[in-house]
Amino acid sequence: MTLPDDNLRPIVDLDPPSELDIPVDLDPPVDPATLPDLDPPAATADAPLDAPPPAAPAATPTASEMVVKLGPLAGLIDGPGIAAFDRRLDGWADRLRGNVLADRFFYGLSTVGDHGIIWHVIGLARVPVHAGTVRDAVELSSALGIEAAFVNGPVKWLFRRVRPVPATERPLHLRKPRTSSFPSGHASSGMFAAALVASGSRYRLPWYVLGGLVGWSRVHVKIHHPSDVAGGAVLGWLLGRLAVRVLDKPIR
Repeated sequence: MTLPDDNLRPIVDLDPPSELDIPVDLDPPVDPATLPDLDPPAATADAPLDAPPPAAPAATPTASEMVVKLGPLAGLIDGPGIAAFDRRLDGWADRLRGNVLADRFFYGLSTVGDHGIIWHVIGLARVPVHAGTVRDAVELSSALGIEAAFVNGPVKWLFRRVRPVPATERPLHLRKPRTSSFPSGHASSGMFAAALVASGSRYRLPWYVLGGLVGWSRVHVKIHHPSDVAGGAVLGWLLGRLAVRVLDKPIR
């Protein structure tokens, strides 16, 4: 019996081929449509390449620029004493600012004081209760119109004082006047109308109190300096006394 020749044994590769031995395409095909467009868009009529940059916001006027706008008599109300007076009284007003009831009361008075509305209404309301006549109401409204034109025109032009700016947003809506700050038109018309109405009234004090409250409301809402209201009240009272003499027929 012959044994098989060892040289004739089949050769068996016990190590299977590695994955590394298999050629792999590491770069999969790419769809050209999915490639980003690296070229910048061409200029169009809506977006030209030479379009100017957006305009910068207007700068806030500096203090020196604001001084130029002041009137020829502005120096009379620009002293340290007036500033101390304004700070003290504004501090008093600040104690009530933010109080819901106080805000509604003074903002309401400030609103009805616009253009002397409250005094025109009072002049008409006195007619049916026999406290005044239609002629009295017309004289009061006419006198208020002349007073407002004088105070808000040449008098304010002489000072052209800058109005105060509140530190926070106002809690209620308020009409912003276009005129300057000194003197207060509300305070002036309040004392002016009070002088006319009180001259023919049995009870004079309530009219002056109402006029004073309308003027003070402008401090509470931070639309006037306290000295604006004080100056307007004095001017209005003087003009009211003059009007009583000129009319020579005080309202009953």
